[in-house]
Amino acid sequence: MIQTPSRRTFLKMAGVSAATALLNQPAAQAAQSPARPNIVLVMTDDQGWGETGYYNHPVLKTPNLDAMAANGVRFDRFYAGAAVCSPTRATVMTGRSNDRAGVLSHGYPLRIEEKTLPQAMKKAGYATGHFGKWHLNGFSGAGVPVLKDDPRSPGVFGFDEWLSVTNYFEANPLLSRNGVFEGFPGDGSEVIVAEALNFIGKQAEQDRPSFTVIWYGSPHKPFIASEEDKQPFEGLDEESRAHYGELVAMDRSIGALRKGLRDLGVADNTLVWFNSDNGGLPKITPETVGGLRDFKGSIFEGGLRVPGIVEWPAVITRPRITHYPTVTMDIFPTLAEIVGLPESAMLKPCDGTSIRALFDGEIGPRNKPIGFRRLGRGALIDNDFKLVTLNVKRDHFLLYNLADDPGETTNIFDKQPRIAKRMVKAFKAWNESVEASFQGHDYPEPFDRKSNPKHGKWSDTEQYKPYVQEFEELRDRIKETAVH
Repeated sequence: MIQTPSRRTFLKMAGVSAATALLNQPAAQAAQSPARPNIVLVMTDDQGWGETGYYNHPVLKTPNLDAMAANGVRFDRFYAGAAVCSPTRATVMTGRSNDRAGVLSHGYPLRIEEKTLPQAMKKAGYATGHFGKWHLNGFSGAGVPVLKDDPRSPGVFGFDEWLSVTNYFEANPLLSRNGVFEGFPGDGSEVIVAEALNFIGKQAEQDRPSFTVIWYGSPHKPFIASEEDKQPFEGLDEESRAHYGELVAMDRSIGALRKGLRDLGVADNTLVWFNSDNGGLPKITPETVGGLRDFKGSIFEGGLRVPGIVEWPAVITRPRITHYPTVTMDIFPTLAEIVGLPESAMLKPCDGTSIRALFDGEIGPRNKPIGFRRLGRGALIDNDFKLVTLNVKRDHFLLYNLADDPGETTNIFDKQPRIAKRMVKAFKAWNESVEASFQGHDYPEPFDRKSNPKHGKWSDTEQYKPYVQEFEELRDRIKETAVH
């Protein structure tokens, strides 16, 4: 059914920020105990490593991300688990490489057999909520509301409440609240942050810790931004202006999130983890990856290295910048240590490692290399060194020293034979382990790969055919009521 707009929605229509309206309500003042922090995972969609103010981008200003970085730990070598969106989302949910979980590329579904972070947090007594892009249920194409009976909805994987869409979304989004369709006027980033704050506030009133996932649809194509948000980028081509305009709105929503947590009285003991889902986009001016090699989809740094920040005022009392290599696979084991999740909460092998100690200070070199694999290409990062193969089935590798050569311009494979030999051996062992996982060897019950659904466009499925007209009616209603 089509839902009429909520009170927050009507306030938004009248030009009042939904986040501001929420925050004017009475706030819950009691913060959670340090042992059970609130947790908020925030992920942008296609934001490149160079697209922040704190990296001195030539035209883009991100004052709210800059403030967050200045108050927490800024990871200058943070990596997405893969170079495209669905695989990285799988790594956040599982702590495992995307190929282990069957998420081979964008639009592939996450296997039901996997153990997920929200499932574990729910068992630990957390209220769990997902807001925004999902993209783990096997559908490609522009985002549409997730169906209530979707066998791979956020609810199936452990979220108590969800306001979600299958893929990327823009201004005036159509979302699904636990299977009920709703339309929201306004910028998509600001809409989901306001709704997430509402969820967090309700849990705070009940003195219950919350685990909240905010997955933006920005700055993914198509780029849609207000004239006001595009105004700072006069002189750029229209696509670049709109792209950066989306990031302006996203950054503004980060400000609303941080202020909202303060006004709710929970900011001090809330861990907010921010990162992008993959590297930046090509054909945007100025470029998006801060001088790194290649872009989204590539196994080189421009496709994998992304902005990363953790803010947790109660614990991170000495803000700093770290060059310790970290990855989205580390999120699950880190939160497991913080919350005290049992060993059984994570499916093995787990590719990430806890970086909890890094919140207190530097911890020396990383002991566990970071492996990447997608569509036949792979890489292994071992602190300063990165091994790359453009075909995992061929015995051909490239080696780079990222400390000296972050742009990956000089292959030193033949100049560093001992390091190359060690890393090739490590990568091959890891790759064999990933292949065994992909074949289903990690699951307690026999796994039939043919039972896993194929990915495809939602518009080609029988499930969505009955709802096409409803989507159009909802879009029309938003157009009639939204303030532009």
